[in-house]
Formats: sequence, structure tokens, C-alpha cells
Amino acid sequence: MNAPVKFYQTGTFTVGNRLLEADQRSVQSSEARSNSLNSGHRACQGCGEALGARYVVDAAMRATNNQLIAANATGCLEVFSTPYPETSWQLPWIHSLFGNAAAVGTGIAAALKVKAHKAGKAVSEVRVIAQGGDGGTTDIGFGCLSGMFERNDDVLYICYDNEAYMNTGVQRSSATPMGARTATTMAVGAHPGAPQGQGKNLPLIAMAHEIAYVATATVADLRDLEAKVEKAMRIRGARYLHVLVPCPLGWGSASHDTIRLARLARETGIFPVFEAEHGEVTAVTKIRRPVPVEDYLKPQKRFAHLFGIPGQPGMLAHIQADADRNIRRFELLDEEA
Repeated sequence: MNAPVKFYQTGTFTVGNRLLEADQRSVQSSEARSNSLNSGHRACQGCGEALGARYVVDAAMRATNNQLIAANATGCLEVFSTPYPETSWQLPWIHSLFGNAAAVGTGIAAALKVKAHKAGKAVSEVRVIAQGGDGGTTDIGFGCLSGMFERNDDVLYICYDNEAYMNTGVQRSSATPMGARTATTMAVGAHPGAPQGQGKNLPLIAMAHEIAYVATATVADLRDLEAKVEKAMRIRGARYLHVLVPCPLGWGSASHDTIRLARLARETGIFPVFEAEHGEVTAVTKIRRPVPVEDYLKPQKRFAHLFGIPGQPGMLAHIQADADRNIRRFELLDEEA
């Protein structure tokens, strides 16, 4: 008689999780976790995307009783997890083109809906997620994603935002922040780095579609990330989750600073963390003490040209003003603190 074999990743059963009640523990602290993105992939040391994807997909698996299919755009996540003929994915996983993950997810959801109706069910028990990086989401896949929102297809789309096309050599995307050095926005001239006034704020664009659920998160607060994924999977229709995932290689940061930088992005106001339903903000993660943007920018070599002599004090002031505007717009400041 063959006994079922279950493989577990090692080194993730932290003491803090074991001391909590079972229903309060992170999905990664449970032996029942699915390990959807398993060990053996080829992500860089300190990769925020690998960490974010592992928590996102395992949380979605738990929320759906492991009844989940994933569509994955071309990009870092696809490349480091599926070097042919190997894969680190342990769920039904479909590799889409760079720009059509949302459309592929829509097709999967439509097929599942037809199968459910033929079986006499109102909805399918199998759920769908689509995922991609900022390049495949804010640029190449923008039209497919907007169509998914407009049709209200039953798909949770997750954008892992590392703020550039990291897989192809760190080129600027429309999510690259102002002043950042990339291979296509060099730190030269009177206005070095990525230009001011360009780019797209995808969470706000998703909100403009008035879909059921939009949220932002970072890998600095994995419990928050898990909770938002599980909430999204309880909702039917189009949903969008935007996760900030620092990239040590593309950002020129130390691999051990990934979580620190994600936390600083929130504490400065550069990356507001919030939830929205049907176009209205319903919850925000408050900032107890706002941190100057320099604390976030200095550990990243892509912003090194903003400091020193002569530096770019005007650009720094503009970045600080943008962060302050986010704090006002989303009411991020914890007044009680």
C-alpha cells in the first residue's frame, strides 16, 4: 500500500507563530500549507517577489480549500520558478504571454463557469488568480486588465510591483518612481533618472473601475498580505491586489534590506497601504510617525545620484511632497499616536 507523501519547506516554523493559537498563525506556520511555490526556484537572494508570491498563493489556496488555478505572466516570477523542464509550482499553473495574464485568467474562469452550470451548480468551486509584475500589468497587460475589470470577471489579479522590468535588464516601467536610475533612464543630465510626471497608479485606476475589491500591501506585513488575499477570495467578481516587492538587484539594495525597505515605503507615505470597495477607500494602514523619504531612498543605489554634491535637492523635495500628498489623500497619519 502506498502512503501519501507530503513535502514541507524547512526553516519557516518561527517561534512566534508556534506560540500563537492555531487560528492566529500565519499560513506559512502550518503543516497544512500547500507550498504552492516550493523551494528550489532560482530567485535572487532577498527577492521580495518570491516571498510575496509564496504567501499570496498559499493564502489563496487555504481560502479556496486548494481549489485554485493560476495564470502567470512572463517575467521574473515565471522565469525563476519554471526553468524548463523544471517547476517550483504545486498547483495548476498556466504560463501566459507577457501581456495577457488577465485575459487568460478570464478564459479559465469562463470555462469553469460553463462546467459548473453543466453540473447544475450556480458557481464554480474552483477559483482563479492571475499574476504578473509591474511591466506585465501597468504597461503590456494594461488593456487586458482593464477589460477584465470592466467585465467584472471572477479573477483575483495580483501585481508584484518591483518598479521596473527586472527580468530583461532593469528598464523603466510605468511603475518606476521619479528619479530612479534604470537602464533606460540613466543618471545623467539636468534631470537624471526616471522623469517626473510619468507613470500610472494602478490601484487608483482599478478603483476607477469600481470593482468589488482593490487593495495594496507590502512584504513587510505578511499577515496583512495574507488577510487581504483571503478576503479577496471570499468575493466574487474582479479584484485587484497590488503588492510592493523590493528587488535587491534592480534597486541596488542589500538583500537583507528587503523587508526594511518595504516597511519604509509605507512609513514615508511613498506607498500607501489601503483597501477599497466599489471605488471607495474602506481601510488604511496608519503611519504612527512619518519617516523622511531620504531614509527610504538612501539605501538604494538607484537613487544615489540624488544625494552628495551637487545632488538633486529639488527632486528630493518633489518626492517628499508626493509622499506628503499620499498621507493627506489617504488620511494615513495616526493622529492618536
